[in-house]
Amino acid sequence: MTIGKYLRWKDAQGKVFRPVSLTGTELLNDRTLNKSTAFTQEEREAFQLTGLLPPRVQTFDDQLNRVYDGFRSASTDIEKYLFLRSLQDRNETLFYALLSRHVEEMTPIIYTPTVGKACQEFSHRYQKARGLYITEENINAMGEMSRHFMGKDIKIIVVTDSQGILGIGDQGVGGMGIPIGKLSLYTLGAGIHPAHCLPIVLDVGTDNQELLDDPMYLGISRKRLRGDAYKRFIKSFVKQVKRHFPKAVLQWEDFSKANAFNNLSDYEDSLPSFNDDIQGTGSVVLAGILGACKIKQERLVDQTYVIYGAGAGGVGVADQIYAGLLKEGCTHHSARAKIFILDSQGVVFDDRDGLEDYKRRYAKPRSISAGWHAAELGKISLTELINNHPVTVLLGASGIGGSFTSEHIQKMMEYTPRPIIFPLSNPTANCEAIPEAIYHWSDGQAIVATGSPFSDVEYNGHQYRIGQGNNVFIFPGVGLASIVSQTEKITQDMFTTASYALAECVSDEDIAMGCIYPRISELKTVSIHVAHTILTQMQATDACGYLRNKDLKQVLAEHMWEPVYLPYRRV
Repeated sequence: MTIGKYLRWKDAQGKVFRPVSLTGTELLNDRTLNKSTAFTQEEREAFQLTGLLPPRVQTFDDQLNRVYDGFRSASTDIEKYLFLRSLQDRNETLFYALLSRHVEEMTPIIYTPTVGKACQEFSHRYQKARGLYITEENINAMGEMSRHFMGKDIKIIVVTDSQGILGIGDQGVGGMGIPIGKLSLYTLGAGIHPAHCLPIVLDVGTDNQELLDDPMYLGISRKRLRGDAYKRFIKSFVKQVKRHFPKAVLQWEDFSKANAFNNLSDYEDSLPSFNDDIQGTGSVVLAGILGACKIKQERLVDQTYVIYGAGAGGVGVADQIYAGLLKEGCTHHSARAKIFILDSQGVVFDDRDGLEDYKRRYAKPRSISAGWHAAELGKISLTELINNHPVTVLLGASGIGGSFTSEHIQKMMEYTPRPIIFPLSNPTANCEAIPEAIYHWSDGQAIVATGSPFSDVEYNGHQYRIGQGNNVFIFPGVGLASIVSQTEKITQDMFTTASYALAECVSDEDIAMGCIYPRISELKTVSIHVAHTILTQMQATDACGYLRNKDLKQVLAEHMWEPVYLPYRRV
């Protein structure tokens, strides 16, 4: 299998080995090839490593035990994050093998919620170069930069302009932590070799005054590029990606609301690309709702949906619920009628001045509120909406901690015995309600999932496992399917298919604990199932396409890398 400059060959006896040309410190400093203390005596002699390493040869398990001890000895989450990033920079095989053995423990460290703090402290904790930093000044030199970049044959790019990092906003150049973390999850979940992954930050300045005032800030110290200048920059960036990384899938990540939708709509037909904040979030939430409906023994069409927060994530959730309703036979009109979105001004109505385009498709006619009891009919709050309309599903994407109350949940229970409540905002402090409180308010009847990880809750003698609606269950499988299929466009239907595939991964044991997502430890199994289901759908609908007559399991296996050491032979 070809993996960039790294090849797996077989000798005459059928033994797999990797041909390597680097020697000495160059080999030890190559994070994708370094085996450190696990180089055998024969390899040390062949690759001029004698004397450069301690004499004892360690096994892979020895190394894993050693680095796990190091991880556990770190006293804070940010120190654990830095330990893992340092390991990744030295030895990616060992890094991913460690993650794969401790997925539930380490995923919250390499990504949410810890990565948010890592982005905030990026300039003060910078360690080693990884990825590309694209600016107005160097964007036309991307081809030259790509030739010097360590990875080759790039197949997946995650890019951010750092304006909408998680729930903490503009982090300037520090947003690089997000693409690095996401790509780590691509490798962990979908087996995409690290050499095929490229994290990119578009440094177009920052409006974060603390960063601008910080003498240690590593980014461009000026206000953000906006308007036509920003659009021209993004257009140039996409042109460079198509030219220099023609096989790559592009994932837009943590852009501002308007830019997230604009970039997606402007370029989704130009290259295989998607926005995880919009489509990935929508897909994972739809999967959770499907699981909740299974518990309720009802259908999507039996619910009324309220999405509290009308940013990229919130509208993405609305889009995917809408797609699910259409799939279950709803008309376009009736599907939209079941979905309410709220922003800082309350329910989004279609007669609002200055209404953003991306909210317009779910804006409600003012007439719907005729006869409602409200303090101000022009501004219907969440409480007033629930008091006047039979809401059965409440989804939080607002970033406002504590915004769901006992009043909301108890009123919903007048409409349904099993309300579906998903406080999804990250990080934990921004969560709309704590799961334990929701179970108390609903006497254990609510079906709960969150965006951040929470411990199990015990209520009235019953143990509830809190499912995490984490996009990691979606984007690795979608990305892998896109790479394998060589698709020219990543469609909304691929994400709808991914939602139903993820819902199939929820076990009877999960359901018995009131949980509608699998465990994070099952990430790889879930990602393969999501990718396989998407590819099966593509194969069935495009009889003349690239996947025609292919064994999908075999094709997937050929594209997936396992973090194990192979014997090296010098070339």
